[in-house]
Amino acid sequence: MRWSRYLIPTTKEVPKDAVVASHQLMLRAGLIRQLAAGVYSYLPLGYRALRKVERIVREEMDRAGAIELHMPVMHPIELWEQTGRTQAMGDVLLRLAGPDGDWRTQTVLGPTHEEPVTEIARAYLNSYRILPVTLYQIQVKFRGEARPKSGVLRTREFLMKDAYSFDRDKEGLDASYKRMYEAYCRIFSRCGLPYIAVEAESGPIGGDASHEFMVLTDAGEDFVALTENSDYAANTERAVCAPLAQDNAAMLPIQEVHTPGQRTIDEVCAFLKTRPSQMIKTLVYVETARPATAGTPSAKSTAEEPAPVVVLVRGDHEVNENKLNRVSGARLQLAPPDIIRKLTGADVGFAGPHTLDKSGMKYRLIVDQAVSVMRNAATGDNKTDYHALNVNPTRDFPLTGDNVTVADVRTVVNGDLSPTGSGSPIRLRKAIEVGHVFKLGTKYSDAMRATFLDSDGKPKPLIMGCYGIGLNRIMAAAIEAHHDDGGIIWPLSIAPFQVLIIALDPREKDVMETADKLYKELNAAGLDVLFDDRDERAGFKFKDADLIGIPLRITVGRKALAEGVVELKGRSRPDVEKFAPDAVVRRVKELVQATS
Repeated sequence: MRWSRYLIPTTKEVPKDAVVASHQLMLRAGLIRQLAAGVYSYLPLGYRALRKVERIVREEMDRAGAIELHMPVMHPIELWEQTGRTQAMGDVLLRLAGPDGDWRTQTVLGPTHEEPVTEIARAYLNSYRILPVTLYQIQVKFRGEARPKSGVLRTREFLMKDAYSFDRDKEGLDASYKRMYEAYCRIFSRCGLPYIAVEAESGPIGGDASHEFMVLTDAGEDFVALTENSDYAANTERAVCAPLAQDNAAMLPIQEVHTPGQRTIDEVCAFLKTRPSQMIKTLVYVETARPATAGTPSAKSTAEEPAPVVVLVRGDHEVNENKLNRVSGARLQLAPPDIIRKLTGADVGFAGPHTLDKSGMKYRLIVDQAVSVMRNAATGDNKTDYHALNVNPTRDFPLTGDNVTVADVRTVVNGDLSPTGSGSPIRLRKAIEVGHVFKLGTKYSDAMRATFLDSDGKPKPLIMGCYGIGLNRIMAAAIEAHHDDGGIIWPLSIAPFQVLIIALDPREKDVMETADKLYKELNAAGLDVLFDDRDERAGFKFKDADLIGIPLRITVGRKALAEGVVELKGRSRPDVEKFAPDAVVRRVKELVQATS
């Protein structure tokens, strides 16, 4: 392709609303153009890179034995109601608008395709003889992101590869999961991503096990917990740590302290001259929903109102709501002030665990493990404008009993120790999620009654796995991982072009004839070549070359030709090699083959 006949609208200016490097460089290099918030057009250069990512993903899915199909973007909302995910997805699930009774009001735009693919499986995968089967597609998805940002890292429309495995038993699911996990490792390696795989939370997709594939970068929105010796890695939504040791200090008598207007941890610590790690936060939650039974959406119990859930965490820790929901067996939210007052007898900000029984109100108590080993802690006194000192587990509030649970319900912090027992400290790092694999089990097959006849002649639910990759994010993550002050440094495998030829003196006959000859020879060798034949200054061309980041650059100039050579430079390397024009093609082919 000749640059003069191609559309590459590069710019020197950094867009004002672009914060992360990938967003800035994708706009500046002419890869994308924003059409609306969270909606982007892929310009020719960007689309070539996206299609190369797509090719790698498709090759590895096929290699892993997955079968490609194509499912609709528009889904009947009835399917989502069967699985209870109209609630779980909330505003992320985009619905079409129309007058009452119109077909559009019964239609959603798919953010993912568990429901449609389960409908297909329900219709056709009705015998154990057909299993296992893994189906996949590469298709546009839509999600109602309230605040799209960071370019293509968080958008309302994106390209996704989603795959779904169907097995007859848990052992089959484990094997399918392993095949997809290994395929993902190959995909990200081939795309040049410095990825790590971490334990992850399943979220609204569901299931009992999952892993995320992450690229570490400050542009990421996720946090991962990594040990210094690399023996543990998990998303902070899922991460656990070694239990904290018991504090064996002598218990002191409880002391009531008047703390007028002091509600927050920082305010109370300053007033009491203590530290957040010596305080107990007492948080009151109420249930919003319990897990759905087969075929029934999640809903509040129609029996008696569930008791509030009192959760205790250390003052310097935060409740991890994913862990809390698992421990409680229900989806929880913070209680309104009237329930807090009824339970504690005090305004919000003065709750404590030690005198709650005085209210006579039933409640459940969940104590974080770090609180269970504290001594002489400060906490609210269940009395407005008062706090208590020297509150102790076991003596002043229970750690055992029918309605008491001690568990890990907090988010890990820097300095926590590895749960493996190695003693290695945990460090939190920001990261971009580029892929996610889930063991779904029978969540969807139960809800949608997707069964098969097993060898014993009895119907059993299909056991499912789900595997997603964001193709747009792979591009952005590659740029985040591989760029410098000059621009993008594409991995050769997904670069829009593998080779860039620059003619420095396009008005010189020898220069253009040599450059054109190299262009034709490299094209004939099956390489993707961009020929910068523009009549522009050398410095301008070199800056554009660095910006768009083509991995290999051949420079043809009058002075070098006078010496019988052309120059070859790798985008990621500072050194320049000189070759005779006849030899440079062979060298370029060697470099491409070495990385393929």
